[in-house]
Amino acid sequence: MFEFEPKKLFVDFKNGVIETEGLVPRTYTMTHSDETGDLFVTVGTIYDWDKITPVRDEVLAEWVKEDGKYKLKVYVHVDGSKGIKETAIRNEIFRRELPLALTAIRYGDRKFFCKNNNLDNVPIIVHFNSMLNEYNKKEDWGIFKQYRMFDEENNR
Repeated sequence: MFEFEPKKLFVDFKNGVIETEGLVPRTYTMTHSDETGDLFVTVGTIYDWDKITPVRDEVLAEWVKEDGKYKLKVYVHVDGSKGIKETAIRNEIFRRELPLALTAIRYGDRKFFCKNNNLDNVPIIVHFNSMLNEYNKKEDWGIFKQYRMFDEENNR
């Protein structure tokens, strides 16, 4: 896993999103550049479909309220276009890099989390989407507090 570097994160707040307010609908579209290592997070009321490429290596996330409780649902597209071997590799990469993605989302929207600090204790549910049962999983990935940078106060 790569180490998170705040200077390599670029955040775009779409129209209709206020940095410190509005939980539902609030979505995250996280992409990256293999060449530069830059991370891109779009915060919006819908996913930023323009950022999604045929490679499908983005991380999508949305706040939802179910049974009166908030949670963050995260979606990754595990299947590759070249069969089960590529799907296995993509699954491994997503699992290795997901903590970096969650840290980038948490850091990129840190003003929102500072104003709504109770959200650091909300469950993160990750959906590994695949047509193969072996890789089609729904898992609890903890809470956002685990993905918080401890020096955030110095990096606002």
